[in-house]
Amino acid sequence: MGGDHGPAVTVAGVDVAAKMLQDVRFLLHGDAEKINAELARYPAAAAVSAVRHTDRAISMDEKPAQAMRRGKGSSVWNAIESVKAGDAGAAVSAGNTGALMAISMLILRMAKDINRPAIVASWPTSRGITAVLDVGANVESDAEQLVEFAIMGAAFHHAVHGSERPTVGLLNVGSEEQKGHEDVREAHALLRATKLDLDYHGFVEGNDIAKGTVDVIVTDGFTGNIALKTAEGLARFFANELRSSFKSSPLSMLGALFASGALGRMRKRMDPGAVNGGPLLGLNGIVVKSHGGADARGYAAAIRVAVDLARSDFSAEIDRNMQRLTATLSQPVPAPVEGASE
Repeated sequence: MGGDHGPAVTVAGVDVAAKMLQDVRFLLHGDAEKINAELARYPAAAAVSAVRHTDRAISMDEKPAQAMRRGKGSSVWNAIESVKAGDAGAAVSAGNTGALMAISMLILRMAKDINRPAIVASWPTSRGITAVLDVGANVESDAEQLVEFAIMGAAFHHAVHGSERPTVGLLNVGSEEQKGHEDVREAHALLRATKLDLDYHGFVEGNDIAKGTVDVIVTDGFTGNIALKTAEGLARFFANELRSSFKSSPLSMLGALFASGALGRMRKRMDPGAVNGGPLLGLNGIVVKSHGGADARGYAAAIRVAVDLARSDFSAEIDRNMQRLTATLSQPVPAPVEGASE
């Protein structure tokens, strides 16, 4: 029931996903009358879906605390309950992000040894896809939490984007050892000292995101969210400027016609819908947040992320690396390199 358009997009997205994915069934939580009206238009979705009715839904502007107090029995609450009960392998929602996070933490709880959840975003780069986390779950993160994000991000990239041994970078204001604040430098020392099943690259900078220097970039939610929103804004700006430039004269329009194939490929590559779906990592269950403004194809992409995670060794991989981190934390860790950040 969530997102900018509700069942008109979510059911259409299920239909797209049903045609792409084998042996997947769907529990659609929400207003049965509205959902069934959409299912009547999409036979592929109707064939693999069951509707679980509730007339309660959490609004897009509802505060997380209110959602936890008054959300029981709502569509998003029931969807997450179905994951806890084992009726579903994952939950996908385009609804209120704060409410989704709060309710997911309340119902599913945190996974063993994980302190805080993280939202991960898949970022198109010149080398493929880079996973960036956290992009909004935590305003601040200490060193241990940043290392946990590295572990979860690597497991996510392996499960969803197919990297055998993901490379991980820690976002910083410079690549030198002495750069950054204490938490970042301490996390760097921990990642160097811990024998994790990932390839730690070291510090990376903001321009390394688009370059695809590493498979996974780790940062706090404040920085990650600003970087994500900045990138989305720039993508829209460049697309609008390019469109305006090609319409500026008859000669430009002719050039656009000749370049239409290349422009189409670029538009497809830069389309955020193609990489839609940000899992809430660190929970005892899989919950994926779709962009509220996603179209049917974008919503299907979020479903695909949920299915890939549900079918993977994702949780066990995190658990193995968390055991290695716990063993390291019980021993003295080298102090971070002292020095003023620039």
